[in-house]
Amino acid sequence: MFVQIHTVILRYLQMELKSPFTTSFGTMKTRPVLLVEVVDEDGVCGWGEGVAFSAPWYTEETIETTWHMLETFLIPLLFQAPVYHPDELRDRFSIVRRNYMAKAALEGAVWDAFAKRHGVSLSSALGGEKKEVKVGVSIGIQPITNILKRIEQALAEGYQRIKIKIKPEWDVNVVREIRHHFPDVPLMVDANSAYSLRDIDRLKALDDYELLMIEQPLAVDDIVDHAKLQAKLKTPICLDESICSYEDAKRAIELKSCRVINIKIGRVGGLTEAKRIHDLCQQHHIPVWCGGMLEGGVGRAHSIALATLPHFSLPGDTAASANYWERDFIDPEVTVDNGRIFVRQQIGIGYTVNLTEVERRIVRSKIYKKSRG
Repeated sequence: MFVQIHTVILRYLQMELKSPFTTSFGTMKTRPVLLVEVVDEDGVCGWGEGVAFSAPWYTEETIETTWHMLETFLIPLLFQAPVYHPDELRDRFSIVRRNYMAKAALEGAVWDAFAKRHGVSLSSALGGEKKEVKVGVSIGIQPITNILKRIEQALAEGYQRIKIKIKPEWDVNVVREIRHHFPDVPLMVDANSAYSLRDIDRLKALDDYELLMIEQPLAVDDIVDHAKLQAKLKTPICLDESICSYEDAKRAIELKSCRVINIKIGRVGGLTEAKRIHDLCQQHHIPVWCGGMLEGGVGRAHSIALATLPHFSLPGDTAASANYWERDFIDPEVTVDNGRIFVRQQIGIGYTVNLTEVERRIVRSKIYKKSRG
């Protein structure tokens, strides 16, 4: 059974965050979202989400470059032939260098349509086994009193891991204060590449606080320097931005650049590549967890499905919709029960896109149709 896509619809939304989210790169008050809808010849639709930001601070991609790559290159490639299995798209899209978030957005929509065509959930189509996934919460840079209140609230809501953002001069003292109030909470820090090897003493000071991991302390292309740093630290390093492909993960494991890997669907180019990295890490006993990109409901649904694969052993960043939005654009919204998300068993992503909520936030949209003949 194959999927023959004849229509692709792109919708650019502007989502307003419930509260500003600050990292070492800056502060976000709104979040652009690119929704991708594919429709096959029988009217079955699938949904994907582009997770690039408005500026290229996380990767080189932006929402505008994503739209351009989809419109000019990837959608025409999708229209070239039927898809017998979404795994085929990795090779079909390979003639386009990088642009992983654009590829993931379109591939994810095809995965959803593929699962629906076969009458199974996206989790089942991927080979997922779990009926629930453990989740944590990510807290941006803000006054320490606000962080402490947010941690207390998150723990009351049952979240199973706390992540805080750090940067130079906003790190050791903050962690020390958190540990004073919450000595036993599972705690990790995320630097978003804010440090260099010149900061090794500051990073080594974090070893005193029994952190789960330090996420992406060094530059995105510093796999070698991360190996040097990991050899000096007791705390596991987790790589995020440095891992954009199976090959990146393989190099990092061989060089001992990290002890944990964060898998994000958009960052690695789609669910197929995410599965390959998961399998590689499983073979090498490297723990993995599913990272978050402040996604809307569709991207969040894809991350939940991915996290049902057996080697996702650490709580991910897929918090409840209400953690970020006054109202998400899916029904039902993603909810968390005592630090767990129960995986929906309906076909496809398991959630319905609420087009009324989409239209309230839409900036522009465009329909692409496969030419006949």
